[in-house]
Amino acid sequence: MDIEKIRKEFPVTEHRLFMDHAKVAPLPRPVQAAITAFAEEACEQGTAHYGEWLKEAEIVRARFAKLINAEPSEVAFVKNTSEGLSIVANGIDWQEGDNVVIPDIEFPANVYPWMNLKRRGVEVRFVKAVRGRVPFEQITAQVNARTRVLSISSVEFNSGFRNDLKRIGEFCKEKDVYFCVDAIQSLGVIPMDVKAYNIDFLAADGHKWMLSVEGLGGFYISKRVLNDIHPTQVGWDSVIDSADYGSYDFTLKPDASRFEEGSFNTLSIYAFGAALALLEEEGIDHIEKRVLHLGDCILEYLRHSKFKILSSTEPGERSGSVCFAGDMDYKKLAPYLRERNVIVSVRDNFVRLSPHFYNNEDEIDRFFTLLDEFLKQ
Repeated sequence: MDIEKIRKEFPVTEHRLFMDHAKVAPLPRPVQAAITAFAEEACEQGTAHYGEWLKEAEIVRARFAKLINAEPSEVAFVKNTSEGLSIVANGIDWQEGDNVVIPDIEFPANVYPWMNLKRRGVEVRFVKAVRGRVPFEQITAQVNARTRVLSISSVEFNSGFRNDLKRIGEFCKEKDVYFCVDAIQSLGVIPMDVKAYNIDFLAADGHKWMLSVEGLGGFYISKRVLNDIHPTQVGWDSVIDSADYGSYDFTLKPDASRFEEGSFNTLSIYAFGAALALLEEEGIDHIEKRVLHLGDCILEYLRHSKFKILSSTEPGERSGSVCFAGDMDYKKLAPYLRERNVIVSVRDNFVRLSPHFYNNEDEIDRFFTLLDEFLKQ
C-alpha cells in the first residue's frame, strides 16, 4: 500500500489533521470528481443519458453487495442507516408481547425505531454493556421465547468495541430470531460477510468509513426473509413494471428494490460508487490491517501515558476507533484542537480517534504533541 500516493487522493491532508471517520468522512478526490462530472452532465445535457444513470445505479448496487458478500437483488438504496433499520422495525408482523433485544450503548439510530413500537405492545430489552463491551452472555440472557429481533451495531460508536457477529448470528439462527446489524461503524474498514454471519438485515450510510456523502447508503435484506417484511412506505417504483405509469398493478417487486419507493438520489449514488471503487481497489483486508496498525500506534502512546484506554485492546474486539479519557478540561480541548486544524471527536468526557488508511504515523505523533502542550497550559 503506497500511503504517500494514497494521501494525494485526500486533499484534507493538506489542510487538516483529520481522524474523525467514525463521525463524517472528508471526501476523496475520486468522489469529488464523480459528483462534479454528474452535475456537469445533468446541467449541460439534462436527462439525455438517463438510461446510463440507471445502469450506473445497478453497478453501484452490485459494488455494495460485493462489499458485504450479498446478492445485488438483496440490496436497496436508502437515505441513511435509520431508514434501513426502520424498514425492518415497521415491517415485521409484531404481536403484542413480542420483544427486541439491543445493547444499551447503541447509537440512537438503532434504538428509537424499536422504542417506537411500544404502541404495538413490543418490549425493548436492553443488554447491559460492561466498560464499553457487549458481553455475549449478557446478550443471550436477554433473549427469551418472545424475542423476534436482535439488533446490534457491528462496532459500537462510542467505545469502538467490535461485536462478534459470527457468534451472535449463529445464536440467532439457533433461536430462530431475526438478526439485524447497524454496520455504519465498520463497513469500509472491516470485512463483512452477511452470509457467514447469518445476518438477516443490515443497514449503513456511506458517509463514515465508506468515504462517501451523507444521505445515501445501502440496506441488505436476505432473500430468505424478504417476504417477512411488509413495506410500510410504497410508491410508483415499488412495483413490477413500474415504468408503465398507466397500469395500476400493485404487485411488489420480487427483490429488495421494492423498498425503493421513488426516484433515486442519483448524484449521491455516483458518489457512493466512486467511494466503493476506491475501497475495492485498495482492498478491505489491506485497509483493515493498515487501520489497526495506526490503532497500535495510538495505543502504544496511551500505554505510556496517564490516560485511561476505554476501548478494548483485544485483537478480535478492536475496530478503527480508539477511545481514551484523562484528567483534562474537555470543553476547552475541542476548540483548542480545532484552532490548530485537528479534527477528532471530544464528547462525554472522552476522546475518540478514528483514523483511516490514508492517515500516517506523523499525524498521530502531531496529535499527541499538541495534546501534551494543551495539558501543560
